[in-house]
Amino acid sequence: MKQFLEIAKITATHGIRGEVRCQYYCDSPDILCGFETLYLDKGKTSVEIERAYVHKNVVILKIKGVDLIENAQKYIGKMLYMDRNDAELPDGVYFIQDIIGLTVKDAQTGEIYGKISDVYQNGATDVYSIKKENGRELMFPYIDDVVKKIDLEAGEMLIIPLEGLFDED
Repeated sequence: MKQFLEIAKITATHGIRGEVRCQYYCDSPDILCGFETLYLDKGKTSVEIERAYVHKNVVILKIKGVDLIENAQKYIGKMLYMDRNDAELPDGVYFIQDIIGLTVKDAQTGEIYGKISDVYQNGATDVYSIKKENGRELMFPYIDDVVKKIDLEAGEMLIIPLEGLFDED
């Protein structure tokens, strides 16, 4: 598991006082606004956040010491990272970056379906995607009836597919 996780990308400057616009990669822009320290360079360089707020579905950040638009321009295109120790997740909630790559096994038979290749978040529940070696994509919802156990240390997820879920037809 990576210590530093991508949380946003700086896309542009905002105004003339050194603020930057960020596209957030977390569930809500409010999560990004809650951090006092973020990181650049995959966690190697820390930056202190003076203020953060949501504006037109992006997050506006003011990095301490960046007070002019000219200074803020050098941050455009940079990825912002969070330290996983700075976030408290409730039981049963995981970072998507930790879910991708897990081996998916049948909880009853031990059959290996493949590895999680993507997570889609566009409905009432997340949908996990497995890319098979033959190129076929298998998808299943993250619901209690299907997902039985997630073990990050073992690198696996145990599931019981709903009847017909992975049928060829």
